Amino acid sequence: MTTSGTLALLIPAYNAATFLPRLLRSATAQTRLFDEVWVYDDCSTDNTAEVAQSFGARVVRGDKNLGCTYGKNALLDQTTCDWVHFHDADDELLHGFVERAHTWITRDAWDAIVFGSVQRDEETGKDEAAAIHSAEALSEDAVRYTIRTKINSICGIYRRAAFLAAGGFDTDPAVLYNEDVATHCSLARAGLRFSADPEIFMINWRRAGSMSGANQVKCFRAQLQVLLKSKAGDGQGKYGAEIAERLWEVATAAATYVDWETADESARVAFELAGLPRSQSPAFRALCRLGPPLALRLREGLIRLIKPQHRADYPAWRLARTCRQA
Repeated sequence: MTTSGTLALLIPAYNAATFLPRLLRSATAQTRLFDEVWVYDDCSTDNTAEVAQSFGARVVRGDKNLGCTYGKNALLDQTTCDWVHFHDADDELLHGFVERAHTWITRDAWDAIVFGSVQRDEETGKDEAAAIHSAEALSEDAVRYTIRTKINSICGIYRRAAFLAAGGFDTDPAVLYNEDVATHCSLARAGLRFSADPEIFMINWRRAGSMSGANQVKCFRAQLQVLLKSKAGDGQGKYGAEIAERLWEVATAAATYVDWETADESARVAFELAGLPRSQSPAFRALCRLGPPLALRLREGLIRLIKPQHRADYPAWRLARTCRQA
C-alpha cells in the first residue's frame, strides 16, 4: 500500500557495473533513505544486475536493448511510490538530498521540483559548471522556462501520478540525445506545476566519449526536433520568440560542424517565427537579410579564415564547396 510522501530512486543502466556502486553508495549513505530503489538493466553484457542487487536494489531486466528513456518509463510503471527521482548510473547524489526532497513532497503545491547540480570532470575531479534553476521563473511560466533552459532529469523529483498522466518520458527516436529537454517541455505543456531548490545535490560526472559528447551532430538534430515539437504545441503562438532564439542557437552550433541540413532548417523556422535573430551580432543580422543559409555559410567561412584554430579539424575545401551550393 502506498504511503503518502514516499520517494523512489529509479536508475536506467546499461553495462554500468563499473560506475553503479558510486551512485548506490551515495544513495545508501543518505541521512534519510529512499523508500524504493529500482534499477532497469537494459540487456547489459556485464554484471550490472548483480551489482545493483548487492546494494539491495530491485532489478528489472530487459531482454532487448531499448535505451535509457524506455528504462525510465518501465521503472515508472514498477514503483508504488508517490514521488520519483531518476538518476543516471554513472552520476552521483550528494549527502542530504532525500531529506531535503521530503521537505518538498509533503506539500501539495507542486508536481516537479528541480534541484541544483554540478558538472564534474571524471579525469581531473574538478567542477566545470553548476546549474541552479529559478523557482520564480519556473513558477511563473514553466513552458517558457523549459524552452529556454535545459533541465537534466537527474536534477528533479516528480509526482508520479502527474508524470504518468503527462505521458512519461518522450521515447520518440527523433529526440534521442535531447530527451530530457523534450520531456520537461512536454511536462510543462501538460500543466505540471514546477518549482526549484537552489541547493546543489547532484554531481553530473563528465567523461570523454560519453553518449552526448561523442555525438554532437545528433544532439543538434535532436534539439531541432524538440523545438519543432514546442512550436507544434504552441497553439496560440505565445512562445514564438523563445523558440526562434533557441533555433538560432541550434543553427549556429550545427553550422560549426557543417551540418547544413540542420542549420538551414533551424534558421528557416526561426526566421518564419520571429524574423531576424535578436541575440546575434548586428553583422550577422545584416547578413541574414540576404538569406539565413547564406548568412550562416559566410559567417562560418569568416571564422575559419580569421580564426582557423577554432575549426582546424574540418577541411576548408569542403566548406567552400557548401558555400557554392548555398
